[in-house]
Amino acid sequence: MNRRKPSTLRATLKRAAWPALALMVMAFFGGYAVLGANGLLAFGDYKRQVEQRERRYAALDQKREELRNRVALLDPRHANPDMVDELVRRELNVAHPDEVIVPLN
Repeated sequence: MNRRKPSTLRATLKRAAWPALALMVMAFFGGYAVLGANGLLAFGDYKRQVEQRERRYAALDQKREELRNRVALLDPRHANPDMVDELVRRELNVAHPDEVIVPLN
């Protein structure tokens, strides 16, 4: 009859070292995939930032259109007389106290 020697603690630890190390590495990368800076939990924050920036870009696009319209009204080839008058009075501070300047916007 063949009898095996009872395994010692050292031999058991030696056999389990590589699988344990592999499990620890997989757990580290799995945890980082969920909790890391670019992980699944950070995805919600990225979505919020994208929505916030899209709103900001929309506001900037609207402001750009307003400025483009204003520049078109002040084009020297065909300037809008009301806009020119308003601008001159505002910049040179020649409006009378009883006058009311109505902005076009």
